[in-house]
Amino acid sequence: MSDTPQTFWGHLDELRWVLLRSLAVVVIVAVALFCLKEWLFAIVLAPHSADFITYRLMGAEPFSVDLINTELTEQFMTHMRVAFYGALLFALPYVLYELFRFVSPGLYAYERRAAVWVVASSYVMFALGTAVNYFIVFPFTLRFLGTYQVSPDVTPMLTLQSYIDTLISMSFVMGVVFELPVLCAILGRAGMLSGRVMRRYRRHAVIAILVVAAIITPTTDIFTLMIVSLPIWLLYEASILLVPRKM
Repeated sequence: MSDTPQTFWGHLDELRWVLLRSLAVVVIVAVALFCLKEWLFAIVLAPHSADFITYRLMGAEPFSVDLINTELTEQFMTHMRVAFYGALLFALPYVLYELFRFVSPGLYAYERRAAVWVVASSYVMFALGTAVNYFIVFPFTLRFLGTYQVSPDVTPMLTLQSYIDTLISMSFVMGVVFELPVLCAILGRAGMLSGRVMRRYRRHAVIAILVVAAIITPTTDIFTLMIVSLPIWLLYEASILLVPRKM
């Protein structure tokens, strides 16, 4: 990128190309994922099977969750949505890189280093939160709600759209929740948060974590609530180590 000062319209034109390149990469990845339908849905639908790795490691009893399609266009539209959301997740590093290249000339050296740290750690933590949801939170939620019956006369059947919507929404929420250490580190660097404050309000934080976990996981069993709460509590404890002890 040239160091020559540019006009407003020059910056606007450069931003347009950044957005176009980013959009092109997202579209290319989405098309690739769309073409890899069997591989893509083998991953997405794996948690509904009793053979899923999480159930096998936990020694869970065999169960069955039947997925059904109720609308003419549901499977095709779901295919497109999953490919698009997957493309956003995989192409996000490139998009962030393009945006960083656009704004970096206007930053000081220490600001660029800080921006790289924040962006990279935010993406890693979001991806980690998505993985925790896929391998832990969502499987137990699905197993509980997908097999729950109010009466033996009612056969539980889950629509494909409901399955995908729940998986995507919970993945997004867990990804955002896993940004807690990054947020605490930023507030700590800004002098707005300290380890002493976080330790003082640890009990309050535990209550807040349980409330958040109850919202994320719409189940009534204590076991699943603890499964969701544990990683969030560990994130809180890890965040204490990332902030200054005193302000």
